[in-house]
Amino acid sequence: MKIYNYGVNKVNPYQNQSLKTEQVKKSTFNVTDQLEISSAAKDLQGIKSYADERAERVQQLKEQIESGNYQVDAKKLASDMLKYYRK
Repeated sequence: MKIYNYGVNKVNPYQNQSLKTEQVKKSTFNVTDQLEISSAAKDLQGIKSYADERAERVQQLKEQIESGNYQVDAKKLASDMLKYYRK
């Protein structure tokens, strides 16, 4: 008597799984990372120049105080204090 593999499918779950993963790999898109800088962040990048200007002004004030040439504007100081406490 001869027995043929007629009507019997090969069952190999490991091979089927590897075929499925290969299909998934082929179907996925190549995704790349992107970076977008908002306009607010771009504006904040200008702070470096502000920090340099601020450091220069502080240095000038230190020199004036050390030499004794620094004078306080009393009216401006009073108006700034009023603005601060009225908030």
